[in-house]
Amino acid sequence: MLTRKHSLDEKRPFADSGEVFDAIDRDAAKTLAMVAGDVVLVLDKTGNILDGSFDPNAFPEFEQWIGDNWLDTVTAESRPKIMEMLAAARKGEVQHWRQVNHPSREGDVPIKYVVVSINGGERAIAFGRDLREIGKVQQRLLKVQQSLERDYIRMRHVEARYRLLFESSREPVMIVEASDYRIREANPAAHALVGAKAGSLADKKLLGLFSRKSGSTVTAHLGSALVTNAVSPVAVTLDKGGREVTLSASGFSQDRRQYLLVRFEDAQRSIEPDVAPVLDVIEHMPDAFVLTDARMGIVATNMAFVELARAAGIDQLRGSHLSTFIGRPGIDLDLIASQVDKDGEARNVATILRAVNGGDDEPIEVSAIATGADERHYGFVIRPIARRLRDLPPGSDDMPRSVEQLTELVGRMPLKDIVRQSTDLIERLCIEAALLYTSDNRASAAEILGLSRQSLYSKLHRYGLGNLPADSEWGFPAQ
Repeated sequence: MLTRKHSLDEKRPFADSGEVFDAIDRDAAKTLAMVAGDVVLVLDKTGNILDGSFDPNAFPEFEQWIGDNWLDTVTAESRPKIMEMLAAARKGEVQHWRQVNHPSREGDVPIKYVVVSINGGERAIAFGRDLREIGKVQQRLLKVQQSLERDYIRMRHVEARYRLLFESSREPVMIVEASDYRIREANPAAHALVGAKAGSLADKKLLGLFSRKSGSTVTAHLGSALVTNAVSPVAVTLDKGGREVTLSASGFSQDRRQYLLVRFEDAQRSIEPDVAPVLDVIEHMPDAFVLTDARMGIVATNMAFVELARAAGIDQLRGSHLSTFIGRPGIDLDLIASQVDKDGEARNVATILRAVNGGDDEPIEVSAIATGADERHYGFVIRPIARRLRDLPPGSDDMPRSVEQLTELVGRMPLKDIVRQSTDLIERLCIEAALLYTSDNRASAAEILGLSRQSLYSKLHRYGLGNLPADSEWGFPAQ
């Protein structure tokens, strides 16, 4: 909306430049008029357009206005403004800038005009300024403002959801400022754990909640949590009541300041009697065990998997995707998951394990199951098999005896070794068939195989083949 600041009322008039304006000739006056506006129209007292100056590229349809009445070139809602400006010009009144819209094939063209009367009101000049660029800037500004408002509303909703989760969580949680270890926020579960009134922990020192002997342990843990995520929880004692709890912290930054998310777990919380032995067995079993969520994110592990992955602690593994450690990326774990989803279990799948700190891949065997319908979880039992493979004595019995056994080698050994195994399998089957066909007549078998007797005896020794029964397991009848 245009205000009085767009008029001539408040502008400082020229003080002593009369001789300059008296010396202006016709060409100089035309130049001044053309410079004064993007569109300049010369009008008679009735509003007919006698002449005009404008950029034909910017205003291609304005060339047709010459000879028309100014009222006929604007939209219906702009006509009262044109009439008011013409009437004011005839009376010699001070003009105000007014915006009018000119219709065109590409849409309305907004122009801001002021009318100056000349020759005692017989003629008038309308100076116009194109507002399209200003309109585009205003539209962009409006879109940015709307986008910021939407982002603000979205952030408010996200904050409300996380606030609800923070307040309703049964796990005691505190947000602590890293510079002085003062508590900034604590949920109701944290207040209940330390025996404090609701809302009373804010701005208190975190170290004041623990016994004197636990103070150094807490300080060391918080300092480590600021520089690394691979920090194992520590057992500490609360000052009030001497209650033992497990504390774990992780650092994060916000608004150029560092904070700590401190979580507590009651070390004395009750566990169902039937569940406690199971958890104890899983924790101390020699085979590695991993529990993941539906997206294969690690939820819990036992110490055997921590050692197998060469991790600093369970916290370093928790939340990581299991494919980071097990199998070829995007292959083995997906195959195991699809087999579990189809059959409910996967048994003794051979794959590899990668350690946290790199190094050689270790051959492992994985068995897995899935539990839960609404909240699905996967359980994995992982056994290292490198030592077992080294301890197995070489022998012909290790050779696959069928195509099914041969295809099971995919993923366990390179393709060139599988091809060699395939060649050995085919050679052995052919020798067995020849011996059956000739009723164990080795001379005839060597002849039909195109081998010398010495070559045949060498291969029989290699594959451990002796006398075959009348009907072998391969289904060839004796001849």
